[in-house]
Amino acid sequence: MQSILGAALGVQSSRRHEEDFNSSSPLPYILGGLLFTASFVGVLLLVVHLVLDGV
Repeated sequence: MQSILGAALGVQSSRRHEEDFNSSSPLPYILGGLLFTASFVGVLLLVVHLVLDGV
């Protein structure tokens, strides 16, 4: 999870970056990235909905 958040924010260390690319399976990173993206979009939609209801 730390790798996914670091990559999403662009603050991942070079050591962590190398470890990620040397791992045997990309599946955990793909699933984590999809879950992070869906959560991010959900939070944005919630914030927009709350702001527009207050107008």
